[in-house]
Amino acid sequence: MQKQTKAIRIQAERSQNREHSVPLYLTSSFTFDDAEQGRAIFADEMAGNIYSRYMNPNVDEFVEKMNMLENAEDGIAFSTGMAAIFASMAGLLKAGDHVVASNALFGSCIQILTKITAKWGIECTFVPGADINAWKAAIKPNTKFLFCESPSNPGLELIDLKELAALKEGRDLILAVDNCFATPILQTPLDLGADLVIHSATKYIDGQGRVLGGVICGKKVYIDEIRFFARHTGPSLSPFNAWILSKSLELLDLRMQKHSENAMALAEALEGHQALNNVKYPYLKSHPQYELAKRQMKYGGGILTLDIKGGFEKVVAFSKLLKIASISPNLGDSRTIITHPASTTHSKLPAEEKAALGITDGLVRVAVGLESIEDLKADFLQALNQIN
Repeated sequence: MQKQTKAIRIQAERSQNREHSVPLYLTSSFTFDDAEQGRAIFADEMAGNIYSRYMNPNVDEFVEKMNMLENAEDGIAFSTGMAAIFASMAGLLKAGDHVVASNALFGSCIQILTKITAKWGIECTFVPGADINAWKAAIKPNTKFLFCESPSNPGLELIDLKELAALKEGRDLILAVDNCFATPILQTPLDLGADLVIHSATKYIDGQGRVLGGVICGKKVYIDEIRFFARHTGPSLSPFNAWILSKSLELLDLRMQKHSENAMALAEALEGHQALNNVKYPYLKSHPQYELAKRQMKYGGGILTLDIKGGFEKVVAFSKLLKIASISPNLGDSRTIITHPASTTHSKLPAEEKAALGITDGLVRVAVGLESIEDLKADFLQALNQIN
């Protein structure tokens, strides 16, 4: 079966009630037939549910689908995407280890790598993500972990994941890729040589801005270590959120096609507008890594950026004139959302770091939704025309 079919047909085992849609397992714990069964399950001599912090049928179904989509050996779900990112490091690294990470990361990832793991004696070197030679030069004898986003948030920088994975040859390195923007529909980093792939399921996996969640998929040897950390620290995904996310995966393929189609059309309609310094989108020929995007991603994705002339003052005016788009720090929703990274998601970065990442005062991240593209084009054009 094709992945789209599996995403719809994979389900938790049907109960005696013969339900068609999987029920919610809103239970904190599970019972044993007798004390011997409890002993055997705890001793890993028998499979079975114990406690929803460890496992739950709804959560297991969601993880099974994500493993299938990402071509992963194993996986584990989390309460949020940031919990997943933190667990990938806390579960695998120790004092004295070194991380090399792309400098274009979500703001909270940078805070983890510069302030939280640093307290445990874990050092991090940030490099320009697209510069493979910079990655190679940054690797030390104690380097254990490579971490990146591709496409990056918010600048849509791409990293050649196959070239990056090649740096692991002859070294004991773990490559983890945040695949949030692309989703497994657009790219599968494990097939390109990554060891772990991480998602904020809050974004496109949910797709309607309803629940929080995160997931790590990848090689079993690493997932086992992360699972030990997670089971004893408790960043578990709730059964209700898992149920929502699993149902959302049934339409992920169709949604990502439409997000990408709308984003491409909007980017083409806005490119060259006099109120803008530039429009950036992976599948626009003007994108500096257009060829890589076409080679590495199935579609261009649902995110584009606009650099509005006149800086923040014009951004505020533009945001007030839009009639359809929401203003929110989230993305991946069925509703189009705009975000001003410099004052919100990346506001804690020093000015020089923002400049290096292309996060100008005029940069607007647009998470293009599933509305009529004609309505979206008309709305963005009328707002830009009025501030021009």
